[in-house]
Amino acid sequence: MSRLEATVSRLAGPTDFPGPLYCDASALVKLYLPEPESGTLNRLVVGRRDLLVSDLSITEIVSSLSRRRREGALEAAKVARLHRALLAHVEAGIYGRVELLSATHREAERLLLSVEGVALRAADALHLALAISGHAASILTYDRRLAGAASAIGLNVFP
Repeated sequence: MSRLEATVSRLAGPTDFPGPLYCDASALVKLYLPEPESGTLNRLVVGRRDLLVSDLSITEIVSSLSRRRREGALEAAKVARLHRALLAHVEAGIYGRVELLSATHREAERLLLSVEGVALRAADALHLALAISGHAASILTYDRRLAGAASAIGLNVFP
C-alpha cells in the first residue's frame, strides 16, 4: 500500500468539496512530504477518486524536491523514492491526468489576456487552463496568486 493510500485509508471519508479537484504542485507536494497544512489536505482528499494532476505539477514538485536536496533538507535517495512514488500513483490511476496540449496553451493565453485584478503568471495560467480542460470544479492550491485567479474565473478554491 502506498503512503497516500495508507493516509487515505486511516482518515475520515470524503468531504463535500466539489470535484473534480485539480491539484497544483503546492498542494500535491503536501501529500508526499509533511508540511504545514498536510493533515488538513489529507483529510480533504481522503477517499476521493476525482483528483486531477498534470505533468506541469509533477515537474514543479521535482523542482521543489531537488531544491530541498541541494539545500540539504532531503537526501537524494528520498527525493528519488518520492519521485517514483508520485509517478507510480499517476500511472496507477490514483490521480486523473490532465494533458498539456496546444489547446491548453491557447486557453492559458486567453486567461493571461482576460483575467483582471490578478498579476497572472504564465505557469499559473497553464494550471488554470489545465483545470478547465479537466472540467475541474475546484482547485487545490496554497499559492495565493493562483488562488485569486482561480476564484476570479469561477473555480472553487481550497484552502
